[in-house]
Amino acid sequence: MTNRITACRFGVIMLRIFWWTTLAATIGLILSLVTMLAYGWPAAWGEAWPVWAAALAGVMLIESIIFWIGIITVYVTSVQLGLKIRVIGILCGWIPIANLIALNLIIRTVGEEVRFETAKERLDRSRAGARICATRYPVLLVHGVFFRDTQALNYWGRVPAELQRNGATIYYGEHQSAASVPDAARELTARIRRIVEMTGCGKVNVIAHSKGGLDMRYAIARCGAAPYVASLTTVNTPHRGCGFADYLLTNIPAGAQSKVAATYNAAASRLGDAHPDFMAAVHDLTQAGCARLNAEIGDWDQLNGLWQRGSAGSALGTTAGSVSGRTTGGAPIVTAGGVPGGTASGVSAQHTSDAPAEPSPIAVNEHLSQASGPWAVPSDAVSQSRQSYTRAGMTATPASPASPVPRTSPFAGIVCQSVGSKLAHATTGKFPLNFTYPLVKWFDGPNDGLVAQPSFPWGERFTWLEPNGVRGISHADMIDLNRENIPGFDVREFYVQIVAALKQRGL
Repeated sequence: MTNRITACRFGVIMLRIFWWTTLAATIGLILSLVTMLAYGWPAAWGEAWPVWAAALAGVMLIESIIFWIGIITVYVTSVQLGLKIRVIGILCGWIPIANLIALNLIIRTVGEEVRFETAKERLDRSRAGARICATRYPVLLVHGVFFRDTQALNYWGRVPAELQRNGATIYYGEHQSAASVPDAARELTARIRRIVEMTGCGKVNVIAHSKGGLDMRYAIARCGAAPYVASLTTVNTPHRGCGFADYLLTNIPAGAQSKVAATYNAAASRLGDAHPDFMAAVHDLTQAGCARLNAEIGDWDQLNGLWQRGSAGSALGTTAGSVSGRTTGGAPIVTAGGVPGGTASGVSAQHTSDAPAEPSPIAVNEHLSQASGPWAVPSDAVSQSRQSYTRAGMTATPASPASPVPRTSPFAGIVCQSVGSKLAHATTGKFPLNFTYPLVKWFDGPNDGLVAQPSFPWGERFTWLEPNGVRGISHADMIDLNRENIPGFDVREFYVQIVAALKQRGL
């Protein structure tokens, strides 16, 4: 158990001791006061009040010490409390009854955090020897637009550390926060070449979020990165652009756009960007911009055909009937994390004793290639994958045999796949995605707060993460930006299983 979780556990124990001992002491003091006043037992009030007052003062002193030790400990060490619950605790702390409700919320939140993180640690220890993420090629994490790779605040949250605990070697794109796709692609190509030359690894497995997916596709197709890339996984990437972005650029006055761009570029330059270009980055995220980029990249026909056939042919999540290891059409069933496994459609995963069990499982709909290839299922993988699958806390819905997925990779010799997710309601997202979600939904339909469902699919396989409950998974949740433990979706384990699948395929 880490020092932080050990401290959290201690803080919760102290607060629980405070809760119950304060309750017991309060009841005892009230009963003794009533009996002395009413019956003169165990002594008359006039004789016993100094003792009673001293007992009251002692209880208040001891309980105050216990409370402040506990509350300071959890406020300092807990991640899941967040700003909102901390503020609630401070504001309600001086209001009778409300302070008890707030304290109960704090205890439950931190207690669940301790339980979840302890289960994750047990899981990691149980498979430490297997090093399931020790891939042949290192993993390169590529960030999206308007962020930088910094040591102070990791764009990928707790994901890199979890991958490293399971054997992965991690590198970062280290490109500018805002640049056109071609410019970012050239930066990433140079970065990949440096990694290959420095380590002698030969290639890298790339996981790219948001605009980073567009940058990497362009780098592979137009900038010479292809020989150095073994796989590309795009996460919530707007491959077909964002209609909402087109609307904003059309309706916001040019003068206002220029002021925002100048302000951002100046700030980005001070933070280390060599040549930030806010407007170039935004224009490349529009539907018109992505159509142009897709034509330059050369896989537009596959992108267009994939979604058109998907919309007209079979709905996301349709099934091929009872399955065990493979669909009736021969396609592998892949879990939420990318490890093949067998289950019937709509069957909720069962949690193992050492897994972080959560309510409201997430439905995972897979569009899978029917052809054999780099994603074929090893015959000995099913039992292991089933175990990993249950730990993900998901419900899997395999695609039908007619699922509209290209039979070959968009880039020869490179394993290509994509992931997308959606929020269920605006209120379940963090600011500003809770604000943008209904706007994007109005223009583009189901979305993650920024990018809509039709824009996500690309490559040999597309994984769609959809909530069964009310929470949903936002654009930021997919990179653990808020470090939040989401009920039903363990984002860290999701990436572990993506990388584990790459290792299984010799990448």
